[in-house]
Amino acid sequence: MRLHPKRWLYLTHRWLGIALCAFFAMWFVSGMVMMYVGYPKLTPAERLAHLPALDAAAPLLSPAQALERAGVGGALKDLRLAAASGGRPVYFATPAGARGGDVVVIDALHGEHLPPVDASWALASAAAYAGSSQGLAYLGSVDEDAFTHSRGLDAHRPLHRVQLADADHTWLYVSGQTGEVVRDATRTERLWNYAGAWIHWLYPFRGNAFNAYWSDIVNWLSVAGIGVALAGTAVGIMRWRFTRPYRSGARSPYPGRMMRWHHVSGLLFALITITWIFSGLMSMNPWRIFDSGAAPLQTTALQGGPLVLTAQHATPQALIGAAGGPVRELRWQMVLGRPTAFAQAVSGAAQLLDASTAQPLTLDPQALKAAAARLLPFPVARIETLTDYDLYYYARAPHSMMGASERPLPIWRIVFDDTHASWVHLDPHTGNVLGRLDSHKRASRWLFAMLHSWDWLPLLERRPLWDITLLTLSLGGLLLSGSGMVIGWRRLRRRRG
Repeated sequence: MRLHPKRWLYLTHRWLGIALCAFFAMWFVSGMVMMYVGYPKLTPAERLAHLPALDAAAPLLSPAQALERAGVGGALKDLRLAAASGGRPVYFATPAGARGGDVVVIDALHGEHLPPVDASWALASAAAYAGSSQGLAYLGSVDEDAFTHSRGLDAHRPLHRVQLADADHTWLYVSGQTGEVVRDATRTERLWNYAGAWIHWLYPFRGNAFNAYWSDIVNWLSVAGIGVALAGTAVGIMRWRFTRPYRSGARSPYPGRMMRWHHVSGLLFALITITWIFSGLMSMNPWRIFDSGAAPLQTTALQGGPLVLTAQHATPQALIGAAGGPVRELRWQMVLGRPTAFAQAVSGAAQLLDASTAQPLTLDPQALKAAAARLLPFPVARIETLTDYDLYYYARAPHSMMGASERPLPIWRIVFDDTHASWVHLDPHTGNVLGRLDSHKRASRWLFAMLHSWDWLPLLERRPLWDITLLTLSLGGLLLSGSGMVIGWRRLRRRRG
């Protein structure tokens, strides 16, 4: 028997809805959780707050001495000094041209390579982070678990897990490569994440036999979800009497309360449901639609050459003393052809020091603009100074998905006249590139961040209006999907009976 197209529409919505409404309900509930508890991360502010201050009186080797004793020669891309591994000061040297986790860790007191990170070393790192070794419990090493799926941790695997004796029963994850604490996860974060980010992002399919198919699973479930929501919207509009009511006097033909709720909530919240499923799909960069193929930035234009530190450069003790306060981390890199040291305290912007003289350093704006213009082989249309956040450069709460990124102000936006309409955000204080947006990335900002988490400054700056709006819409979507689950369960039970 040949079915009428309208009947096909009804059947498609019914059976796909039965299969997918549980996912819809799960996404709405977990999305509300994620508004307040994000996936565990170690923010830059947290990391600095837990780093012990560098001691200017300690017999620290100079960078040149440490590198020579460790047998590390050649130019560097970056060099850091912090008491971040095993509770002792170490140099983290990144050779020029290195990728990923190619970091050499050198003891800053003796110039020795870091030994393999084992349980005792991980416990020492955790003790330095916590400020005490009391009550620490080593929980073993993991390659990947429910709270460490982030690809940014790949260079640090395997990870050593240590539990602190604090009220939050915090787990620390210590890098198996550098000995640094790279993630913390409180018990509250761990418990809520099973109802939040872990289930929202379908992480049950990560780190197991389904790992290779995780992206496809998320993408195609989203596509199917959009299809069932569109079909349901069409059915709901067709069945609703906008002018002449049904014989019962109602606008909806369904006598049962649950069916009526589903019908009415579908008409009210179908659009936001479709929008959120679609924007969730966009978060995956499906089939790499937001990859523009634009030329990479030539950051060597800002550096002005490779970093080579010699015995003539200032000692760490001199740099720490010149900073005039507790320094948690020293970092060396080339800026405009000059070896520059960044002295980082617990909070605030890093203090720039001339790596040769240990004197305070201020970058020449004109020289920096000239160097920034060479980041891409295209003319610069204009350079804007941002003193306030806008639609494309803004800060989010630390627990949110993009909350770990630092967003200092003021910054420069360098607009290039290229086919990809590239923008580069640059910190004029440090000369560091903060990010790049081309036309594809700006489209992603609207289709994902704007539509999915409503990253719109008039709302973000007027909380709790943002909370009320998103919670109301989420509860409406939960009513729609929850009623669909009940209807589907009843139908399946009748068929089975």
